[in-house]
Amino acid sequence: MNNNQIEEIYSLIFKYFNKYLKSQNVKMPNLKSGDSYTKDALTLVYLAQNYPNTKAVTKSELTRFIQQFYPDVNDVQQARHLGAQKGWYILSGTRNDNFTNIKPGEYKLITLESSYPGFTGQKRIENISGDYWEDLKRAYNYRCATCGSKEGEANYNWPETITKLQKGHMDPNKPLEEGNIIPQCEKCNRADRNYWIYDSKGRVIKIANAKVIDNCSIEIQKQIYARLYKKFKGEKPTE
Repeated sequence: MNNNQIEEIYSLIFKYFNKYLKSQNVKMPNLKSGDSYTKDALTLVYLAQNYPNTKAVTKSELTRFIQQFYPDVNDVQQARHLGAQKGWYILSGTRNDNFTNIKPGEYKLITLESSYPGFTGQKRIENISGDYWEDLKRAYNYRCATCGSKEGEANYNWPETITKLQKGHMDPNKPLEEGNIIPQCEKCNRADRNYWIYDSKGRVIKIANAKVIDNCSIEIQKQIYARLYKKFKGEKPTE
């Protein structure tokens, strides 16, 4: 891929970003830093080739492309970060995104018109004092509210991982501040946390993002559709 192709694809991405994604708080990477292309921009450009007919690419394939500009790079993480952290609809076969049959170690840009499922673009930590966080962990006996794993000890479900508690949203549609936090281990506080609303015991009580329905089987989607069709008497969403 030459410089003209890179800049042409980036320009296409930027047009979609301004039309669809900017309002969804997706983060647009700069094309260059100084005289060099940024790794985020290169990753996005590579995944967006032939858009909208994109294909799944392996991490090793992506790494080889980035190495043309950054020869010392041997473990490209940009695709994963662009998805869950910066909002681009990039799915990973290693993450819990495999409903599109993407293989482990592969990434695919799905669309430039919607953000990554569950992405809110919110600032992760707001108005939280150190004393509050320590008192909150103590109230939960230093255990994950969802799975019960204890901080500093082996995780219940991933025994090879030592538990470290993180500040988890109870409701991801609200700021992460006092009164909207539960302690969760990093395994429970994964990217898909933004789909759910939790109670103070770490139990899922509501859906926080309607995009979670896309992960359901067709049969469940039909059941949901039937319930909503009946509730709203067949009205169109815009009505």
